[in-house]
Amino acid sequence: MDGLDFIANDIESQLDEKDAVREIALKSSRNIVRLCGKAVRVMHNQQDPEPFVSEAMEELHRLVGVTRDFPDILHSGIVESAMQEYVEVKVLISYSFGEPIPDFKELGVTPESYLLGMGDVIGEIRRFALDNIRRGNIDKAAEYLEHMEMLFDFLIQFNYPSGLVAIRRKQDIARGVLEKTRGDVTMALRSHSLEKMLGTKENDNGK
Repeated sequence: MDGLDFIANDIESQLDEKDAVREIALKSSRNIVRLCGKAVRVMHNQQDPEPFVSEAMEELHRLVGVTRDFPDILHSGIVESAMQEYVEVKVLISYSFGEPIPDFKELGVTPESYLLGMGDVIGEIRRFALDNIRRGNIDKAAEYLEHMEMLFDFLIQFNYPSGLVAIRRKQDIARGVLEKTRGDVTMALRSHSLEKMLGTKENDNGK
């Protein structure tokens, strides 16, 4: 039984290193999620999200680099959640500026995290639609709804088990968000049409 102490020390060294990498990955992932959340908030407030996005991108590169030698951590929910948030903000910014939507290779993320992030973009576009409804810009809100439908059509074509990618839950959430927005836009269009009709009648009666 000679050599067991050496084997134990070797295993302990390997696991200690892995545990340290996991702790770093957890902190890094939380920081990326925080930065992406700030970027989305400032963008909705008509401010520049780029400083937060740039910092998130650098942090994501570090996260991928530090976990590269530990595939089970790299492909775990720790890294995927960070990638998902990064996809959401990058796609949303490209969309807002009328630029081509980046693909997962361009963003340096996994296909799985890309799909999950795209599902979250639908909810953010709903906010744009609601903002325009409040401003009375119903045609613009309807345009946002159309884009949400296009994203949903993209998302719904993927049919894989949850063990591979948790897409079905995102599809269900996106479907609910889409239906709510469709109802909001429909009500706003009806209200707008009614106001126009009543305004026309008042003008006719005033003649």
